[in-house]
Amino acid sequence: MDTKYIEPFVDATIKIFEEFYSEIPEVRTPFLFERNKDLGWGLSAVIGIAGETKGVITISFPEEMIIKLTEKLVGYAISEINDDVIDSAGEVVNIIAGNAKKGLEQFRLVISLPSIIRGEKHMISWPTGNIPIITIPFVVSLGTFHVSVGLENIIK
Repeated sequence: MDTKYIEPFVDATIKIFEEFYSEIPEVRTPFLFERNKDLGWGLSAVIGIAGETKGVITISFPEEMIIKLTEKLVGYAISEINDDVIDSAGEVVNIIAGNAKKGLEQFRLVISLPSIIRGEKHMISWPTGNIPIITIPFVVSLGTFHVSVGLENIIK
């Protein structure tokens, strides 16, 4: 698996977690995601990609983890997923995609607005066709979250 094109996403993820949450995520081994596999996500923020390629970038968290991360940002306790949690997850994926886009300028990427998918064992509607989805696990003090990247004709 050629992972050089996911490096901008790894770098962007580490940078935002350091800036927003004062944590440096440990990067685990990326893997080819099986589209129907359940990794225990409670909320995923999704950004579509267009331009000289098409695809998707997601950041996915267990529900309790994204709530606790949002609490770090807003400074007060949150008992369930609310607008602040949804907004913070959308902003995180937006910043990751925007910063990673700078590392992939040769493809003239255009990113969409973030969408949120939530619920136990939710499924993401991945791009159709033969676009591989590479999932990168990251570990922080609150647990493991995943960034997934699928870019047509770039990641092979």
